[in-house]
Amino acid sequence: MREFVDAATKHMVEDIYQEAAQEALRRGLSRLTSHKEGVVAAAMLLSAITGQEDDEARGAVVGLNLRPAYGEEA
Repeated sequence: MREFVDAATKHMVEDIYQEAAQEALRRGLSRLTSHKEGVVAAAMLLSAITGQEDDEARGAVVGLNLRPAYGEEA
């Protein structure tokens, strides 16, 4: 699995994860489902930026060990 291109890319991936997860939480979805939505959104962004295959990008996002911010706006 490749490392992130740079700190800015990693920051964008973390931001999109939180945005998607928070939106899912606002829609009343569980924290688990919100996490999954965040991972998918972040992996799609990472794949588009780096050209990584979907599974590789998803693995990189999961490797960040992100969780939805609870009770906060991202």
